[in-house]
Amino acid sequence: MLGVHLLPLWLSFLGQATVFSGSFVAAQQCHLKVPSKNLVNSSGGLSNTAGPGITVPPSTSSPASRSVSTSSGVAPTSTSTSATTFDYNSDKIRGVNLYVESSPPWITPSVFENTNNDAITDEYTLGQLLDSKTASNILQQHWSTWITEDDFVAISSAGLNHVRIPLGYWSVPLTPSDTDGSTSVAPYTPGAWPYLLKGLEWAKKHSINVILDIHGAPGSQNGYDNSGQRTSNPVWALNPANVSRTIDTLRYIVENIGGLVDVIELLNEPAGFRGDHWAQVIAQFWLDGYDAVRQAGGAGIKVMIGDAFLGVQHEYQIFSDLELDRSMDQHVEFACTYSDSLSAYKSSNIWTIIGEWSNAMTDCAKWLNGRGVGARWDGTWSPGNSQYHGSCTNYTGSYTGFSNSYKTFLRKYWEVQVEIGENVSGWVFWTWKAENADDWSYQMGLQGGWIPQDPGDRQYPGLCS
Repeated sequence: MLGVHLLPLWLSFLGQATVFSGSFVAAQQCHLKVPSKNLVNSSGGLSNTAGPGITVPPSTSSPASRSVSTSSGVAPTSTSTSATTFDYNSDKIRGVNLYVESSPPWITPSVFENTNNDAITDEYTLGQLLDSKTASNILQQHWSTWITEDDFVAISSAGLNHVRIPLGYWSVPLTPSDTDGSTSVAPYTPGAWPYLLKGLEWAKKHSINVILDIHGAPGSQNGYDNSGQRTSNPVWALNPANVSRTIDTLRYIVENIGGLVDVIELLNEPAGFRGDHWAQVIAQFWLDGYDAVRQAGGAGIKVMIGDAFLGVQHEYQIFSDLELDRSMDQHVEFACTYSDSLSAYKSSNIWTIIGEWSNAMTDCAKWLNGRGVGARWDGTWSPGNSQYHGSCTNYTGSYTGFSNSYKTFLRKYWEVQVEIGENVSGWVFWTWKAENADDWSYQMGLQGGWIPQDPGDRQYPGLCS
């Protein structure tokens, strides 16, 4: 999700079926467009739309489903649906991002501190700089304890209906029969797949729908630690083998666990800003990835894409001095300005959600900008000679130090972003839990009282009116 200067994505769904014909709008939009104005939504009903859309036939097929064995566990068998019936045309997505496998250093600092090596800044260097047994032991301990069934119980009890699960390609156990390319994941540490399967079963058991998100691709799709590798030279789009492997990974997921997944996000935050070549590769990847999902039998799975950092505004307001300069009230007011751009997609019959957003008004969370990197807010990191905004004390970490006025702001900021999301198709909060950043944690927001147990509850209705 986050990296050195990463922003979030506004994400749009594409309905269930195969694309008959189409081409991409200019890279600034990254939404599928066809000459026809007709679009069939997921329930098979016909809508006339004048905006960018995708022409698809009604589908009566069930999602792909089969049983998968691994050396560490067996995938559960699923029939035709995942957690519960959800009408994406009318119901609102209310969700949280949930790392079932590994996570960036700022979400779980202890995992990286336990390596006793400051040069380990991401999963790539964790596998590169530790022997395989030590790396596996550290990660197995994390995987078996960080997310448990209790988390799914709490998520369901909080009135949430979706989890978005980030997944690195190295955790998907491709075999030579699944790809024409390499199956090596070195230097990454494999082994998280059985824990993903557990998470999918828990989601189904507790009636929670699943968005499965390819968060890390071969060669890194953006150079941020959320992709698995923090690097100034990501190469995903520069090597066709990386793109092909990502498509093979999508196909494997749909063929093997598609019956437990409601929405598959083709790739998180590819770096379209890196130039025309990257933008062109991403645009073609959206088409090829979509086709791969459908051809693998995933007619019942929704497909999600993002804007590749091109054209659509984002909701985090903490990654520049201009944003950090805003007062609490100004953060709330500025959030309201996103309604117009999101409504444009809704009016074109494109299902659109806020795929990542948080309550944070500073970048103070430990290692939010990368392991060993400070914050713009307090001047401990000054990219471009950033200015000092104040002390980080009691703006992050444990909520027990948060003032009443700050918690009032957190409630308003939560409400306004939920309001914006539910004016379109919904929202997915980042993140469910973090070790030492309660301003980013939905779980701690519930406990601290600035997030209500019922997502429909409002103390400050009409903040944007």
